[in-house]
Amino acid sequence: MTVMTPTNVTRAACAFIEASRFENLPQEAIRVGRRCILDGLALYVAGSDEESVQVLIEDAKEIGGKPEALLLGGGDIRIPAALAARVLGTAGHAHDWDDTQVSRDPAHVYGLLTHPTIPPLTAALVMSQKLGHVSGRDFLNAFVTGVEVESKISEWMQPDHYKRGLHSSGTVGTFGAATAAAKLMGLSGTKLAHAIGIAASFASGIRCNFGTMTKPLHVGRAAENGVTAALLAARGFTADPEALDGRWGFMTVQSGGATEEKLAQGFGKTWSIMEPGVSIKPYPSGIVTHQSMDAMLKLVTEKNVDPKTVAKIDFFAGSNILNPIRYPVAQNHLQAKFSMAALLAMIVLKRQAGRQEFTNAFIQSPETQDMQRRITTQLDPEIEAKGWDIIRSRIEITLKDGSKLTEWANERYRGGPDNPMSDTDLEAKVAACTAGLLDTARRDALIKAAWGVEKTADAGDLAKLVQP
Repeated sequence: MTVMTPTNVTRAACAFIEASRFENLPQEAIRVGRRCILDGLALYVAGSDEESVQVLIEDAKEIGGKPEALLLGGGDIRIPAALAARVLGTAGHAHDWDDTQVSRDPAHVYGLLTHPTIPPLTAALVMSQKLGHVSGRDFLNAFVTGVEVESKISEWMQPDHYKRGLHSSGTVGTFGAATAAAKLMGLSGTKLAHAIGIAASFASGIRCNFGTMTKPLHVGRAAENGVTAALLAARGFTADPEALDGRWGFMTVQSGGATEEKLAQGFGKTWSIMEPGVSIKPYPSGIVTHQSMDAMLKLVTEKNVDPKTVAKIDFFAGSNILNPIRYPVAQNHLQAKFSMAALLAMIVLKRQAGRQEFTNAFIQSPETQDMQRRITTQLDPEIEAKGWDIIRSRIEITLKDGSKLTEWANERYRGGPDNPMSDTDLEAKVAACTAGLLDTARRDALIKAAWGVEKTADAGDLAKLVQP
């Protein structure tokens, strides 16, 4: 049942934020939280040399301001916390490699789910530097609390949010960042409610910008706006204290309402970071592509497919993949993240899809452009009819000798809660993210700090570890 004007969500969120304490966090939430933090820290490093982030770094240097937090990629330069969050948050999402919220709802649209880690992690990191001497326990608690508020709003909203063209990581990510910042600042009562209200008006991001520099900027702005909302509320700036609710509230305006049955989950009664959990992504592309990429990897590896023998590749899927993954042939590495032809071409040609493949040099090479043009995507009515709760697809390779090879995507996709990356796998991803940007000693220090984050005396020091 749809509730067009959900009530009390804002008050419930504020009560949850005020009451959250590290000692009350479930141990599993702490364990998963550490993994998400390690993944996020590595992704800041990975994104630091992206062209979009370099533009933001130069822009931040020109703007300057009060030295509150380190500028990623700026050496020892410190800038205002909100501005630092813009750069850091954009870097964290620059490769589209950051984790994804999971839902068990058969009617759920995967694109509605947020990338939960980067907005609250960014806010917690810059505010820890601004405030000074924030303990690792408080840092981890603020982060997990932010993830919960963000994920619950994303889960409870109607799928129309995504269907209308809104980008959840930019919209609900703002609430995750505002929550983490407000928690570290100790906001409560009306000031906390006003922080959520300000965030509700800041929340933005539209899907037309997928495949451009602006897509990761959505997450950078979510982090920046969340921090700004908390800082303004602390100064007495006001907003509607129930801005998630009512006829003109965020959930009704941006999604058409909430699902009544889901509202009963409440904040703190169930923990989204634990159940359904999060997916830590093995590939730097949209989560709906990973199952198909793994299927292609299995096919070309087991059958030892030589790219020179491939005549054509037919990809069959539902609209939950084909609508967001919208570029028939990618012309650059940003479009490649949303192009099935480019992603499958990477696997066929290189049997991997990492930082080395997501470059303009690789995507624009004659070999990759030729392979992309041998790949066609088709809507499969039978797959579509099975629903959107699971990512389903089928790959058919036709070789030049006329023979055909077929593979179905594995429903238990790699990286998801049902088939998670091991801690060793995650550390290997960290190595891939930081290769050429951090030396071995710096990388190992980052890994050690993340695994023991709650023991950190000053969480602001984590920012030094991600400086390339």
